This record gives sequence, C-alpha cells and structure tokens, in this order.
Amino acid sequence: MDLYADNVLDHYRNPRGKKRLAQATVAREEVNASCGDSLTLELLLEGGKVKGIGWEGTGCAISQAAMSLLSEELIGKSEAELEALTKEDIFALLGVPIGPRRLKCALLSLHALKNALHTLHGEEPQGWREMVGET
Repeated sequence: MDLYADNVLDHYRNPRGKKRLAQATVAREEVNASCGDSLTLELLLEGGKVKGIGWEGTGCAISQAAMSLLSEELIGKSEAELEALTKEDIFALLGVPIGPRRLKCALLSLHALKNALHTLHGEEPQGWREMVGET
C-alpha cells in the first residue's frame, strides 16, 4: 500500500504532462465544486489519435496525481479508446483505496477527458451523476 501511496505523492509533487499546449484540438476545464479542485485539459488530436496532451490544475494530491497518471496513458490512444475509459481504470492507475468523500477528486481527470470529447463532438457535457454512474 505504501508503494502506491508513494506513487500518488510522486505524481502530485512531480506531475507528468503538466504544461500548456501551443496548439490544442480541444480544451476543457472542470471544477470539483465540493472542494475547489480544478483541471484544464488540452488535447491535440491527429488522425483520431492523441498526439499531445497538456494540463493545468490545482487541488489535492488525489486529483492532481490522477491527472498526471492519466496523461501518461493517453498518448497514442484513439478516440474510441478514450471513450472506453472508466472510473475503474482511474482507480487502477491510482492504486489506492478511494472512499466516497474522495470520489470526485479521483475522477476529475476522467470527467475533464470525457467532457473534452463531448465538446469536440458538439455535445452537451456530462454532469457528475453521469460520470460516477448515479441515476
């Protein structure tokens, strides 16, 4: 467990992919209103695949580490692969137990990604209920 916690702290202290892109195909900002964590995700897509990723954000170790970990996973993925990502994938990347109070922190990166794709396709963004699977 400590190894996973150390990985989360490493990604929080030394975030991967945390930069602005000179050119982005789509950008999306999401805020967790319950705690104030925020992320802005930028994607450069070419030929239906992720060629570049950049992000900025502030918040707790879980939200920022999740975005850092996810950013390493996205390069080269197709839009279909991005659409297929689930909350379980984020939990697996984090590798630490996520309680109900930290759920939105952990999923903020996925929320930004999914809504970036909705924006790209001219669709309405998802709300938190859809993201976490509540009805």
